[in-house]
Amino acid sequence: MTFQKLMDYTTNITYLILDGHVDLEHYRYLYFIITLTINIMIICFNTVIIFVIFKNKCLHEPMYIFIAALLCNALFGSTAVYPKLLTDLLSEKQIISFGACLFQAFCLYTYGASEFTLLSAMAYDRYVSICNPLHYANLLKMSTVRKILFLSWFLPCCEVGIGIILTSRLQLCKFKLNRIYCDNYSIVKLNCRETFVNNLYGLIIFSIVVFPPVIFIIYSYIRILAVCLKNSKDFRKKALRTCLPHLLSFIFFSVNITFEIINHRLESNQIPHIIAMILSLIPSVITPLINPIIYGLKLQEIFNNIRRLISWRKW
Repeated sequence: MTFQKLMDYTTNITYLILDGHVDLEHYRYLYFIITLTINIMIICFNTVIIFVIFKNKCLHEPMYIFIAALLCNALFGSTAVYPKLLTDLLSEKQIISFGACLFQAFCLYTYGASEFTLLSAMAYDRYVSICNPLHYANLLKMSTVRKILFLSWFLPCCEVGIGIILTSRLQLCKFKLNRIYCDNYSIVKLNCRETFVNNLYGLIIFSIVVFPPVIFIIYSYIRILAVCLKNSKDFRKKALRTCLPHLLSFIFFSVNITFEIINHRLESNQIPHIIAMILSLIPSVITPLINPIIYGLKLQEIFNNIRRLISWRKW
């Protein structure tokens, strides 16, 4: 069956071609093995940290609960990409239904928006812990933590959902996505008519999702730095030990988003195909893979519990 038969030009395109893959003819199985290995590592690394946090009652504190939520979000984001990607690597034709494409875009954008919200929550946790330690127990009660976690996923789902609904109403006249997975911006570009409403809504949501969290995180660390400079060397070391993993997560994710924006703004003829594919995979590889390593190695409580878990398994 040809791709023309998969489309209904009188209403809308029903299937899309994911045209971002490179030279699958000769390197198909190599790409599959590399991608599968990365996916397994992401699942194992994140699952181990999540298991350790929820298994040990001594880690049932807001800081560690936010870490577990961040890693759960990473699993959600990577699950939106890798199953389809692995299937495509073994398939002759890389196609996806329009509905499945929209759902994948919804999952990826929700993951990104939730990541920023959770990083903001973690910054607030560190700010209260260091700048207002006497009020920590009152400001970050478990009921408050649960509300923050609920809003961290509920609000992004609503914000992204409206954007996806707007996209679903577009009449597409092109069917090739120069990507290896679906994202809302690329789908909107397939429309041949005016997309002012979609573009305006996307700009507003991007501003809401990105700028307030980034500003809040920067403000929190300015306040933390001011408090640290007024205290002892031991206090600064302890603050750095607990803040460094979060700072690294924030920096890595911000860099990943920057790469994604650059990749979107560059036309296919401005950048080699292999580079475009690597740039598109960075957000779904670096953050889910690096975060569990950062928190597992940098936070002593988690590291000690992982060592005990490994020792118990060996015994």
